[in-house]
Amino acid sequence: MNENILKCLYDIKFALDEIDSYFDHENKSFENYQSNILLKRAIERDLEIIGEATNRILKEDPEFEIGNAHRIIGLRNQIIHGYDTVSDENIWGILIKHLPKLKEEVKKLTGL
Repeated sequence: MNENILKCLYDIKFALDEIDSYFDHENKSFENYQSNILLKRAIERDLEIIGEATNRILKEDPEFEIGNAHRIIGLRNQIIHGYDTVSDENIWGILIKHLPKLKEEVKKLTGL
């Protein structure tokens, strides 16, 4: 694996870990997420980073296997360009259902 791809995988890992850390002292519930604007914006920023890093990986190697890569990039684009169409329910669903899978995938790819 080349150095640029590995750096992007580390960026994804660190963003995922950062999202997890937001709930170290917060209740991980939809209601808490929905009512905390700082938490929402911080998570959205980390999702942007994950999407951009995924985009850079695919630019480096279009055949690189990372699950839901195009959907991850699409979410990044929606958060940045279609910010007014981002729903709390959608982000929460991604947070609960998809990010744990991505975290495991990145762990296997990086060994971290």
